[in-house]
Amino acid sequence: MWRDVVEISRLKNLILASITVPLGAHIALSGEWSSDAIIQICIQTCSVISFMASGNIVNDIYDLEIDRKAHPERVLPSGRMSISTAKKFTLGFGLFSFVLMSIGFALTQSWYAVLIWVLAFLLMISYDMGWATKQKGILGNVVISLLVAAVILYGGASVSSLSSPLLWYASAVAFFANLGREIIKDCEDMESDYNRETLPKIVGLEKARMYGYVSVLVSLVLLYIPHWKGPLSFGLLPLQIPAILMLITLNAPLMKGDDYVAQRRVRLAMLFGLLGFAVAVNF
Repeated sequence: MWRDVVEISRLKNLILASITVPLGAHIALSGEWSSDAIIQICIQTCSVISFMASGNIVNDIYDLEIDRKAHPERVLPSGRMSISTAKKFTLGFGLFSFVLMSIGFALTQSWYAVLIWVLAFLLMISYDMGWATKQKGILGNVVISLLVAAVILYGGASVSSLSSPLLWYASAVAFFANLGREIIKDCEDMESDYNRETLPKIVGLEKARMYGYVSVLVSLVLLYIPHWKGPLSFGLLPLQIPAILMLITLNAPLMKGDDYVAQRRVRLAMLFGLLGFAVAVNF
């Protein structure tokens, strides 16, 4: 059972969250940690992991009919977990996230973290329920990208600091890189997304890939600006070389139509870019 819970929660996404929240805090603190900050980030990282697990399970519940055809091996379509059990885990993870966020607030009295959590919750429920932004093409891509960017800001808010310009640059990098990735993923999943009006269906695969690449290039520019205009030294730009190289060479797999390789490369480049910022604040 627990293997199925881990699988449906999307372990890779949870691992990325467990890295991204501390990175956001590290950037906000300029690398100057205290014991209180460490405790706070441990609590809030677990809150984000639980939040994402809940959201991922909700997404799989609503995608059940699609997954029966496109991904029959997944937890729900394969029958390894019932819908009712999945809903219980969704509620459990969601409540656990709220409790942990509340404990964090009690320790720091930071309303910023509460506000980000609430906004993220509203975005999450609007994705599959209510407005069902997932069915609205590029709007759904924007919602997911806002959620990814919010994780970095949440890391800063968890240590009561949103004043760092670099934190906002990092969040913007995550937003545009992930927006490009989501568009590319829609190109990859075009055939199975029969009930969604995705960007590739509206403008075609070639144009959609181009739009995704443009969004990725915006994130590339945002990696560069903090080293050009500050607050980081231009001499620290080489820390971004791994991310830059992965992004500027993205056109090769896109031109070949290898969307799977392209979207995975964007995610890895985004992580490298954030790590580059995190290392740079120590100098």
